[in-house]
Amino acid sequence: MKRILIIEPNWLGDILFTTPSIRALRKSNPDAFIGVMVHPRCKEILEDNPNIDELILFDERSSHRGLFKKLFFILELRRLRFDMVVSFHRSMSRMLIAYLSGIPRRAGYYTKKRSWLLTDPIKEENKITHRIEYFSNILKKIGIDVDNKDYEFCIPETALKEAGAVLDGVGLHRDEEFFVINPGGNWPQKRWPKQNYAAFCKRLYAVYKRRILVTGAEKDIALASDIIRASGDYTISICGKTTLKQLASVMRKAKLVLANDTGPMHIALSQKVPVVALFGPTSPKITGPYGRGKYTVLHKWFNCAVPCYKTCQDYRCMEAISVDDVIEAAEKLLA
Repeated sequence: MKRILIIEPNWLGDILFTTPSIRALRKSNPDAFIGVMVHPRCKEILEDNPNIDELILFDERSSHRGLFKKLFFILELRRLRFDMVVSFHRSMSRMLIAYLSGIPRRAGYYTKKRSWLLTDPIKEENKITHRIEYFSNILKKIGIDVDNKDYEFCIPETALKEAGAVLDGVGLHRDEEFFVINPGGNWPQKRWPKQNYAAFCKRLYAVYKRRILVTGAEKDIALASDIIRASGDYTISICGKTTLKQLASVMRKAKLVLANDTGPMHIALSQKVPVVALFGPTSPKITGPYGRGKYTVLHKWFNCAVPCYKTCQDYRCMEAISVDDVIEAAEKLLA
């Protein structure tokens, strides 16, 4: 039986973007054993995925920090006797681990430092491409076609029941319709202003008379409180109260999700929920919604290179998106 190792990137969105490639790899190798090397904080995205046989957790800054711990990890990979590795990560150290683990075939993007570690070096295309295409191009170059570009996040029945308990806990009835906003983001430049989120909630409730859930991590609790104070008690926070699978389950029940360019935005899309996605310093051509689904992307750029990683003070690209713009996009999706 063929044994294949996949090396994943370290970000939630990127891991979702690899799921079409994982599905295609399984389709072309239905009887293979497929293991996936992934950072522990991202494992929930891939748990319960029927295309994966085993998740292999790797954290070089914590549980695998230091030479001896890496050597033990290499010995564990040797025990699993993989025939091939497909690396979606550009890391040289991870490919060196695969090499030292005795994996004979090693496919991934070419870089000068790790070229000697690759048996199937793949040159990057010299054009802007979405991350889903970026990852699926690796499979294309080794003879596997990725025909379905929808990303997937598999949710077990237990998570659906747990999400129902979360909704019960904030006073939402099981059959009650609601909207979701996810106002957080990794860095401030990617966030639509909180006063705009509050104004959006007011106008949405005035038209549809449906309550609005604010989702996010524990670090977003204060942000959610500010939005709730400025909007009304029909806006409810569940920040910090859900796992990623429970969050996906909550979003699956929503009538619409409004979110910045974040992992939760892509989680909502994976559940086939109507989504309004707000982009500022990042490019939807690279990390925007992709595949089949019901979504709208809003972005207004100025004379800036996008993606832009400058620490600007005015966040003008996000502030240029008006509440009217978002309301119009939401109404079209809900029509």
